[in-house]
Amino acid sequence: MQYRPLGRTGLNISSIGLGTMTWGQQNSEAQGHEQMDYAVACGVNFFDTAELYAVPPKPETQGSTETIIGTWFKARQNRDKIILATKIAGRSPMNWFREDGGKTRLVPAQIDEAVEKSLKRLQTDYIDLYQLHWPDRKLALFGGHGYTDYPEDFTAFAVILEALERHVQKGNIRHIGVSNETAWGVMRYLNEAEKRGLPRIASIQNAYNLLNRSFETGLAETSLREDVGLLAYSPLGQGVLSGKYLDGARPEGARGTLFGRLERYQGPGAETAIKASMDCARNHGLSPVQLALKFCDTRPFVTSTLIGATTMDQLKENIEAFDVTWSDELEVAANALNVAHRSPCP
Repeated sequence: MQYRPLGRTGLNISSIGLGTMTWGQQNSEAQGHEQMDYAVACGVNFFDTAELYAVPPKPETQGSTETIIGTWFKARQNRDKIILATKIAGRSPMNWFREDGGKTRLVPAQIDEAVEKSLKRLQTDYIDLYQLHWPDRKLALFGGHGYTDYPEDFTAFAVILEALERHVQKGNIRHIGVSNETAWGVMRYLNEAEKRGLPRIASIQNAYNLLNRSFETGLAETSLREDVGLLAYSPLGQGVLSGKYLDGARPEGARGTLFGRLERYQGPGAETAIKASMDCARNHGLSPVQLALKFCDTRPFVTSTLIGATTMDQLKENIEAFDVTWSDELEVAANALNVAHRSPCP
């Protein structure tokens, strides 16, 4: 297992991060505990969760994933061995997160409420990395395309940082990060932090995979020059890069079969690019999963690649994929895929 610096925090996190969003919906508490036990035995020290999880988001399962992690901490008594990341929901019409039944916003009162609730569910008195799941600004996110009019109605960056700083001062959270953010947003947070002496963001968690290399335009340079490493989520493109959904297939028990929500990976050119990726893997003696995961792992701006699984076999396959040796030939092949199929699923 490799360990890499988390921004400028002084922490080193495993190059494999354990994603958790299926626990409490597709996976039971016992299965979540089994996954954590196995991952830790393999050297994983970084878990990522969110107040929103399990997915898909709904009132009945909101917070269930954090609760499962909390019972594992209580049973294993190993909180100090894990670098734990969670997230607060950004601006949305979802009204089941807050006690007042209002829409979610990144405003101080909601940040206070969210932090305290996550701490309680996680059965811990601190969170190592507290992330803004998506911005308070209205943006085309999660596969959205095109221009929006970018209204000015959003919580000021300094106000958000000041609210987070109060929790840093109390010891509730140690470091902060962003997710589903733009290069402009990252730089604004960094500039406000430097100007006002507020907490500096340590990481950015965005989708990144062979079908979506949009991070490389603008954000990669920002990440490297500013020490804001990428926590790459969806490295398998919600499983589509394994090939299991090709030609309309819907395997029993798979997330796309149960819930749909694959639109981000079903646009024009997606299927052709998926097949090309699978052919590339086979031509180099790899499985599609090995190619996709090791590609993410070898990017210089990636701090940790977040993997998620619903079965132990999937988890073992995912972790073992990082043992592949990345060669110059694979680098050329991956870049050729990108030239021929330019990020069809941003």
